[in-house]
Amino acid sequence: MAVACVGAEIDEESEELVGEDQSAVTSENGNLPNALAPNALAPNALAPNALAPNALAPNALAPNALAAIKSPGPSGVQSREFMRYLVSCALRPDQTFSFSWTDSSGVVRPEVYRGELGMAHWWATGGIANDTYVQRQITSCIAARTNWYGTHVMISLRNTESSMSSSPAERATYTVREGAFWGNLFVSTPYVRACYSPSGVARARQLQRDCAAGHLSVDPATGATTVQQCGPMTIVGSCDAVCNRVDPVAGFYAGCLENPATSPWVRTDVVVTSFLTP
Repeated sequence: MAVACVGAEIDEESEELVGEDQSAVTSENGNLPNALAPNALAPNALAPNALAPNALAPNALAPNALAAIKSPGPSGVQSREFMRYLVSCALRPDQTFSFSWTDSSGVVRPEVYRGELGMAHWWATGGIANDTYVQRQITSCIAARTNWYGTHVMISLRNTESSMSSSPAERATYTVREGAFWGNLFVSTPYVRACYSPSGVARARQLQRDCAAGHLSVDPATGATTVQQCGPMTIVGSCDAVCNRVDPVAGFYAGCLENPATSPWVRTDVVVTSFLTP
């Protein structure tokens, strides 16, 4: 699977993204850039469930979590990338997560990740191990900001949470409903699911957003086209088939089937819907 590169190039892009986050978003809306590589969702670098019991502060992290984000190798790149997006979704704009790490050349690299949506701003002082609702909200936010190509695309995120509501101006700008995302990365068996809005598939792929509908891969030998999952994310099909009522004002899905493959009668309302520009 072709995913965004890891290494020094990602670090440079990440520094640019931090600046873009600070200038482009506020806590009053869900208009955010996305460039999280799909492999950063996998728990092999930094296991999200290891973060949940402790405060989201460097001096409170478990030793293994702190070591993960300070690693100078490729796994450290993935861990820091994931942490940056996690902080953006969880903390408020007036909150930051700061630490430093030393690269393979012995150069100290300072990192400052700023919050944006404030979905779990209290996490700065206490854990979220027993709050599955918050775990699901943060997972949905992170999943919606995952990009197959690691490309920065501005998107609008909407759901029932007031911190992710959208302004009339934002709704007028981001009118193409792409799809919905849900799951929980903080449990012992993490999972992320997505569905696509049929009317938004063409525009999503045009903007290099392949995680809701799946990445199209063409075999050069046979010309056959296959649809690939976006990292560990499971694409369950059309949102029209697995999600219920659409909010009449903001256009987001009010809820989707938790796992259509095994429990089609169980529905979750902890869902984030993404929107794109036309």
